[in-house]
Amino acid sequence: MDDRLCFFSDYMEGAHPDILRRLAETNMAQSVGYGLDEYSESARARIRAACDAPEADIFFLAGGTQTNAVMIDAMLRPYQGVVAAETGHIATHEAGAVEYGGHRVITVPQTDGRLTAAAVEDCVRRWERDDNREHMVMPGLVYISQPTELGTLYSLAALKELSAVCRAHGIPLYLDGARLAYALACPENDAGLSDIAALCDAFYIGGTKCGALFGEAVVIPRHDFIPHLFTIIKQHGALLAKGRVAGVQFDALFTDGLYAAIGRTAIDAADRIRSALRDKGYELAFASPTNQIFVVLDDAKCEALNEHARLGFWERRDDGRVVMRIATSWATRDEDVEALIACL
Repeated sequence: MDDRLCFFSDYMEGAHPDILRRLAETNMAQSVGYGLDEYSESARARIRAACDAPEADIFFLAGGTQTNAVMIDAMLRPYQGVVAAETGHIATHEAGAVEYGGHRVITVPQTDGRLTAAAVEDCVRRWERDDNREHMVMPGLVYISQPTELGTLYSLAALKELSAVCRAHGIPLYLDGARLAYALACPENDAGLSDIAALCDAFYIGGTKCGALFGEAVVIPRHDFIPHLFTIIKQHGALLAKGRVAGVQFDALFTDGLYAAIGRTAIDAADRIRSALRDKGYELAFASPTNQIFVVLDDAKCEALNEHARLGFWERRDDGRVVMRIATSWATRDEDVEALIACL
């Protein structure tokens, strides 16, 4: 057994105790399948209220890559692609899942991990003005994540600008919320669930990385914006027969404000680690205010730290140094934070 400190990722633990308790309490109850059960309906009602989106369609899927692949395919025509930042999750760490489904990821330059309205406008305009566009992949959807792949945040103003550009061109805006709880808990964030629901055509609320055993809740604010999505999910092999397992979890996450609060432990822990890194003279690769910290190390320092703590590899720089990721979670313990700081 590896007894090193573990800051490798933010889904290393099982589930929040409130979720485990609800799963145990409902374990022997019989219910219909495919997310049509009473627990899933209760979760939907709670999520609609939290998002101030009373007409929203809500579906529960198993994981982030699966959700992105299903939703992007469902919103695109066969000749369209999805616009994403060159550092976006679907462009870097999903093993070509979108392309495997038959759609190109159209990457554009990013700013601190963020996709700008100007970059989207330029991408769409270049396609519209190209006399060869019938031979090209058409931009048909815009993908962002909150937080970004680099742990940075979209401000409410930036989301409004992106939404305005997308709606001006009739292109849906889709938000990946795998780590959304950590964005919501971050003091620098000024975009709440109701803002996201008002500005995005579809998004998902992450559970896998945010206290659930597994599961993501897809929210489509406008009813029937994607007709027959239930069937499309089934076609992708993504429809959970025991949908109540996801429903119970999200019902617990949206009871008594748990989802809004669950990320605070991760943010507090990350802030303490960031402060210690700066005090000790380490270089941070990105100015990320959420639960992901990217530290630049030479090989000797990386090997020495690796003896005591498991961190996640991010990238190797041209100068030979390596960027390692430190990820905190809803379950990060104070004693582990202090031990990591001591190791530094």
